[in-house]
Amino acid sequence: MSEHQGSVVVQAPLQQVYAFFSHFNDFPKFMSFIKEVTYDDEQRSHWVAQIVGTHEWDAINEDWIPNQQIGWRSTNGLENKGRVRFAAVDASRTRVSVYISYTPPAGVVGKIVNSLGVNIRFEEVLQHDLENFARMVEEAPAGALDPMDSHYLFHQGSSVAKNEITAQQKASMNADPMMDQQALQSRQGSIQQEEQLRQRRRQQEEAEHQRQRERTAQAAQEQAEALRRQAEKDTASRANEPAETTAQPELDPVHDTIGGRNASMDRTALGDKDGRMERFPQHHEDPMLTRRPKKNTSVNTQSAADIETESPWRNNIYGTDAARDPNRLPAEEDLPQEK
Repeated sequence: MSEHQGSVVVQAPLQQVYAFFSHFNDFPKFMSFIKEVTYDDEQRSHWVAQIVGTHEWDAINEDWIPNQQIGWRSTNGLENKGRVRFAAVDASRTRVSVYISYTPPAGVVGKIVNSLGVNIRFEEVLQHDLENFARMVEEAPAGALDPMDSHYLFHQGSSVAKNEITAQQKASMNADPMMDQQALQSRQGSIQQEEQLRQRRRQQEEAEHQRQRERTAQAAQEQAEALRRQAEKDTASRANEPAETTAQPELDPVHDTIGGRNASMDRTALGDKDGRMERFPQHHEDPMLTRRPKKNTSVNTQSAADIETESPWRNNIYGTDAARDPNRLPAEEDLPQEK
């Protein structure tokens, strides 16, 4: 079997697209290569298509999943089968993908003819009619579930408009209550009214856009004029003001000089001679001596080594230092008293 596929994104919700595609008998009203689709019953239909010749077959529905898939296979005539899958792109868009497989007629001769470009032609026609289907759905009112509500039916490229449908298709359309003369006239009048309403709406929108553009241009012009007048006013005000000499501030010798802190101060071999804060207070002394901390001679303090702590335990055993000192003069109370 030769396999072909086509895909199109329809600007309509999934449920609406599925309902429109399930009306096989309306295909000749907007497709170009389908010449007849008539129903035998709810499951069986008869098809006539013209792609490098006219081909007929009977088909039976199979593998139908509501809002997801439509399938069929032929039971007589041109051997083919296919399926159509529906996938929601978002809430308002649906992708329709069609997969068709068929066996070329006339055996080996048919295979040779099929290899000479029929495959490419079939895919071109399939994609073209898928785009016709998308436009048919998009030109239907919001929420409509019947192709007869679409304004795109019977367009100039359809099989019905070109009068290429079969006699059976004509008989089926004549038996349809929505296809009698009165219903078609009412439909045509409704289409004309909606088209006029659509044109008025487009004209109103265009007029509103034009007014918006004019308001924007006028506002920009007024703003430019206001800026020009303000600039002239500022220029005249500056011209009337007396010339004033701006007094130069006194530079700080520490922070306002190039080269960093104290760059303008006298320098010695030992560092900066900063008038505000001496960096090396003992710069005039010996460098090695200035690194030592100075002793504070104003307070007479004893070192820790000069301080002895008396131990009561030691004094109890050995006595006090005064008692052990042989050079100690006796105290007055220790001298013998004269009697």
